[in-house]
Amino acid sequence: MRGVLLLGSLLPLAACHERPDRDTLVIDIESSPTNLDIRIGSDAQAEHIGALLFDSIVRKDEHYNLQPAIATAWEWRDPLTLVLHIRDGVHFHDDKLLDANDVAWSIDSMHNGAITTSKSGNFASVDHTEVTDPHTCIVHLKKADASLLFNMSDELSAVVEKGAGKTMGEHPIGSGPFRFVSEEQDKDVVLERNPNYWGGAPSIPRVRFAIVPDSITRALELQKGSADAASNALTGDTVAAMANDPNLEVESKPGSIVNYMTFNATDPLLKDKRVRQAFAYAVDRPAITKALLHGQAEVQDTLLPLGHWAAPGAGDPITRYSHDVMKAKALLESAGYHADAKGVRIHLTLKSSTDDTMRLLAAVVQQQVRDAGIELTLRQNEFGTFYSDVTKGAFQIYVLRWVGSNEDPDIFRYAYSSAMMPPKGSNRGHYTNAQADALIAQGAGEIDQAKRRETYLQLQRILADDEPTLVLWSPDNVVVHTKRVHGVVPASAGSFGWLRTATLRQP
Repeated sequence: MRGVLLLGSLLPLAACHERPDRDTLVIDIESSPTNLDIRIGSDAQAEHIGALLFDSIVRKDEHYNLQPAIATAWEWRDPLTLVLHIRDGVHFHDDKLLDANDVAWSIDSMHNGAITTSKSGNFASVDHTEVTDPHTCIVHLKKADASLLFNMSDELSAVVEKGAGKTMGEHPIGSGPFRFVSEEQDKDVVLERNPNYWGGAPSIPRVRFAIVPDSITRALELQKGSADAASNALTGDTVAAMANDPNLEVESKPGSIVNYMTFNATDPLLKDKRVRQAFAYAVDRPAITKALLHGQAEVQDTLLPLGHWAAPGAGDPITRYSHDVMKAKALLESAGYHADAKGVRIHLTLKSSTDDTMRLLAAVVQQQVRDAGIELTLRQNEFGTFYSDVTKGAFQIYVLRWVGSNEDPDIFRYAYSSAMMPPKGSNRGHYTNAQADALIAQGAGEIDQAKRRETYLQLQRILADDEPTLVLWSPDNVVVHTKRVHGVVPASAGSFGWLRTATLRQP
């Protein structure tokens, strides 16, 4: 109870809001969304809130398989022709009937210059769309792209009205379960339920997303009852403390965000994969998640989220780096790095941002790898400077996280293809492997999911052996809420999808 009492003692210091009215659920978030038009907004707040306002063409299930949404069905006539069958009876929030012309516009606007968006590359394979009737949209591709449908899924893109342009995010009109009411920069975003939603109207009448940048204040507002929920917006220490508060509930579920360390494969010391493997064996990932994250994370062996259809299962053969100091020492010895009088075999440098979690993680790793004879120097800078070094390749090892983009196996192309060195992509470690390149290309063009899975399993076996990246863990998605809220089931992607089915208990 000590943590709860500590937070309670700080209540007078916080600038808290009034208690929510009986029909409004208040969620504290860290910052204002950059743009509520999902086609444009790429930050977490924009995508999470935008997904309540808009429907997508398809949606992801818990294993990242694609399920019907605005498209009730689809088929590939050939690798360059995708046919989408559009749901009947869906209306936008202004009562306009949604049809295939809106879907075609939504797809074309992502690549034809109608809007300016960093997501345009996700639709670069599209040549043009064709509407044959109100319920059929045909997408013609310039090249095979097995990830195209995934890029049409929830939180990555949206179905908008035909003609919706660059300013649509100022007063968004979608067809989703909630309608836009208002937005005030750095204060709040207010939505109300769509009573005519085709998928069933939500129970909660109104949702207010309050902008509360300070983590301690977010925790205090939950304890006071001036906020109803916070999703992935509290530190591990705070969540552990609040779990003892009798007025709060903590819901958690393995998430899709992945923390990782990348090695510079062109570095004179790290170009030998045995050194990269030794470093991986020297890091005790379960111990770090327990100490720093209070167990609110799942150790990972691949960039794909746990349970992903293309991720290796328990029976799939792949190198898994359990903590083994003796194996790490043996690998360094075989690579020619012998221990000096102090037991040091090799000197390396790890770069990170000054974010508290990353800073503490780096410090713990520094201590752990020392047991294997790795003397690790830490270089920590504010994020802009740190990220500039990363994109320029000015590092030996860096630590960062993937958010969202790792939910499709195309992440392997972006992160490891020899054609995707910065600035074209995120192969920041300059990793090259001709066999990996061939499998990446094969997977990108294969539309049969079973065959695609086997291709990516082969690729992940190669990557696990070469170890260009030490995948660390996926932090759990954690929603802390008051007992006024019922039916909160966190999504693996960290979205606010639970608002579709949650209810408010009335006094």
